[in-house]
Amino acid sequence: MLTNSDIAELTAFRRDLHRRPEISGEEVETARTITKALAGLQPTEVLTGLGGHGVAAVFDSGQAGPTVLFRAELDALPIDELTEVDWRSEVPGKGHLCGHDGHMTFLLALGRILNRTPPKTGRVILMFQPAEEDGSGARAVVADPRFAQIAPDWAFAIHNEPGRPFGFVATRAGLINCASRGLEIRLDGKTAHAAEPEEGTSPGLAVAALIPALGALGPGGPLADDFRLVTVTHVQLGEPTFGVAPGQAVINATLRAARDDALDGMAAEARKLAQDQAQAHGLAVSFADCDVFAASINDAKATEVAQAAMDKIGVRHGPEGLPMRASEDFGVFGWGAKAAMLCLGPGEEFAALHNPDYDFPDDLIPVGAHIFEQITRDILG
Repeated sequence: MLTNSDIAELTAFRRDLHRRPEISGEEVETARTITKALAGLQPTEVLTGLGGHGVAAVFDSGQAGPTVLFRAELDALPIDELTEVDWRSEVPGKGHLCGHDGHMTFLLALGRILNRTPPKTGRVILMFQPAEEDGSGARAVVADPRFAQIAPDWAFAIHNEPGRPFGFVATRAGLINCASRGLEIRLDGKTAHAAEPEEGTSPGLAVAALIPALGALGPGGPLADDFRLVTVTHVQLGEPTFGVAPGQAVINATLRAARDDALDGMAAEARKLAQDQAQAHGLAVSFADCDVFAASINDAKATEVAQAAMDKIGVRHGPEGLPMRASEDFGVFGWGAKAAMLCLGPGEEFAALHNPDYDFPDDLIPVGAHIFEQITRDILG
């Protein structure tokens, strides 16, 4: 159990993390702060630098049994925070506006509990993952050769989800978060004087054709197994001038689907559309993939374990509001483990994630920690 002193200290720790956000791939000081905090909890082993700046604390019972991993994220967002709280971000242009500071605190709270009452069998891994916000972190952690030392049989994560009642957990077996990727399409032609556009090769007509064609690949609709959505997020054609006919263009589009294979197929279709337009208009075309997220799909058995644990401690749960269009790279941990994501409500009127006025509600700290604790006891004793 957590004491009142624990809650006070963990709250202060969370707020200190909130003051000093670091974005994806830059979590040097955050990782150092977490590593220092873990030292006092006496884990069996701490691995650092996993997949970049990832930190994993191992609590090994010394007895045979499964390995259970709990994941939190280290990174913040490149957004200015506009709250008036005393612990608001001290870093211009960056803020913990998704609650990852609170998720890290869940794991440190669980670490305090494990320090006092270790698991009877198996191992617990507290995994502080880097670079969740751009989709690269989980893949990098799993690809790190040292991850094999801590490869889990079970994996769980909690993400706070505004709009749900306080303390209510949305979860279910099956799809939780869509797969997505950012596709950058670059079209290269030749600039010309605006008075003589025929002397150049403009990508303008190709861009005009591609915007609706890309949208038609993913019209959205109900979030069923065949769900596909394409959102054109940025277009640049030439330069903001009046004397030059454009020679270059860039289109950024976010592609979403309910399945990884469907996303791959849609990306191939989008590339083919761009290649056909480039050929028709005498342009060169190139592509870049960014922010690639796997679908997050809850294993049926892991979901059952989490639901049973929540029933034991009186946490209400249900499938309301699931699945979600938004993406989450926790799904990668489910490739080699029975995994489940739990969506914990901070309140129905709470500020939305990624908003400049968001701040994690500290009252969720014991809720998340005790869910993780009960899962640990049910699996490992």
